[in-house]
Amino acid sequence: MKGSINVSVENIFPLIKKFLYSDHEIFLRELISNATDATLKLKHLTSIGEAKVEYGNPKIEVKIDKENKKLHIIDQGLGMTAEEVEKYINQVAFSGAEEFLEKYKDSAKDSGIIGHFGLGFYSAFMVAEKVEIISKSYKDEPAVHWICDGSPEFTLEETTEKSERGTEIILHIAEDSLEFLEENKIRELLTKYNKFMPVPIKFGTKTETLPLPEGAAEDAVAETIEVDNIVNNPTPAWTKAPSELKDEDYKAFYHELYPMQFEEPLFNIHLNVDYPFNLTGILYFPKLSNNLNIEKDKIQLYQNQVFVTDEVKGIVPDFLMLLRGVIDSPDIPLNVSRSYLQADGAVKKISSYITKKVADKMVSLINENREDYDKKWDDIKIVIEYGMISEEKFFEKSDKFALYPTTDGKYFLWNELEEKIKPNQTDKDGNLVILYATNADEQHSYIQSAKDKGYEVLILDSPIVPHLIQKLETSKEKISFARVDADHINNLIKKDEPAISKLNETEKESLKKNVEESINDTKFTVQLEDLDSNDAPFTITQPEFMRRMKDMQATGGGGMFGMGGFPEMYNLVVNSNSEFASKILANENSEEKNAQIKHALDLAKLSQNLLKGKELTDFIQRSYKQLEK
Repeated sequence: MKGSINVSVENIFPLIKKFLYSDHEIFLRELISNATDATLKLKHLTSIGEAKVEYGNPKIEVKIDKENKKLHIIDQGLGMTAEEVEKYINQVAFSGAEEFLEKYKDSAKDSGIIGHFGLGFYSAFMVAEKVEIISKSYKDEPAVHWICDGSPEFTLEETTEKSERGTEIILHIAEDSLEFLEENKIRELLTKYNKFMPVPIKFGTKTETLPLPEGAAEDAVAETIEVDNIVNNPTPAWTKAPSELKDEDYKAFYHELYPMQFEEPLFNIHLNVDYPFNLTGILYFPKLSNNLNIEKDKIQLYQNQVFVTDEVKGIVPDFLMLLRGVIDSPDIPLNVSRSYLQADGAVKKISSYITKKVADKMVSLINENREDYDKKWDDIKIVIEYGMISEEKFFEKSDKFALYPTTDGKYFLWNELEEKIKPNQTDKDGNLVILYATNADEQHSYIQSAKDKGYEVLILDSPIVPHLIQKLETSKEKISFARVDADHINNLIKKDEPAISKLNETEKESLKKNVEESINDTKFTVQLEDLDSNDAPFTITQPEFMRRMKDMQATGGGGMFGMGGFPEMYNLVVNSNSEFASKILANENSEEKNAQIKHALDLAKLSQNLLKGKELTDFIQRSYKQLEK
């Protein structure tokens, strides 16, 4: 047996009204989109000679009639005949836009027609208890008047109420939606959803003062006139070719998008592709520094200049969610209510294209003006480093634009860095050892010690550095990173001449035992090293692996290890060649010896910002007493 599923209009109408659109306010977006389509269709038909009328300078008007609880949306588009109202309005989910694009698929593919599903008109019933349509076609046929109260019943008849081409939608606003009769609310919605629609939108009028003619008398009063208040910009910057725009145009558009942003963007990327999908847009790099918590969802998604959402996850790779700007594509798959994305292969292609475009832009920027790029690095590095970690294709290109700054304020590309440090910073296995600091102030003594030995120290201070280092070590051959205060660099770096020890093995064992017994703290592993006699007698370092795992856990990478937290572990490096070491061995007063060791340990802790609370208070009091002596 075969049959047809019977969909009852009585049942489907309430569902459309209640569940089709999650946010009732988008009814205005949908109705203005329909008005825009009607206008652009007429524009296309006149351009190909099929409509024998004057296109002129049509606009869409939104009017509030608060007293009568009505909202009017009026266009000067192609209008509808009685037959077309019957076809497009009375048949739920029949899309006039789809039919139009199919009929004129060769000539109209770039016409900007918005509609797809034929359901947008019915969003009106989410806020209106009754809807009227008064429409006159561009064809020589009578105007028609359609009325529906939200039930499946309607009336449709000819009317003499309208003599001008176009359509007027009249919404009789329901009692639970009276907010949509407030001027401020409508203005807010027009700004949010229709700010860049391709047809001018009039909402009220405004007063303009005419300039005085030359030679006017000093007491002359300038004339004022009422003009249409156009609330949108029909030709935003992203709809133009890059060759038409200057730097000031891009900056002006940035402030049009974000009126409350007073800082200028660092630079922009103009997107423009027509194969294998259509996409235009402009992305801006704001000043970011190390702020990973900057407000996201600042990139706005449009479809044929209709605002859709600012939640662009999926289309825009995660690392670029920190940017700002606009993306517009008719090819992005949306759900029926045009409110969220439907993931598919096209979205992945768009994401890959944007990633490639950003990488190419970075290469061109650094090649065009290296000095300027170096200056901007600290403001953009968080985006670049995040991209290197999360997008393999981006990482593959990053050697051409990712910079590695030193504590001396120099900036190196990867190949420049290798060339700079290779002669002096390799371990016994021939691996390149890259020293870095995460806080130049807190790690100053370690940085200075490394520089005194002729080593280069990078400053890598963004919150995702542990993950970046892990990525670099696993992707590049024969390199390792060590933070400048990690396991002592003398163990990592090949020295031309080994240090000569002042102490014999028996003395070293005795020294190590004295220190271990005095500090009596399992967090510290005592290590004796034959360093230069001028180096600090006690230095605290952290095991590089353990410290890095803790850092990764702190920035979201530790969950994979299934641990609640990593223990505090430190190395106490004792310089066996220091005068202090010799004095400890020579001191036969055990109480005095313990005090000396603990004081030296406190100094080492102080340099690592580990001396806090009661320990810090006791250290300060003890130091004052020693000064008094």
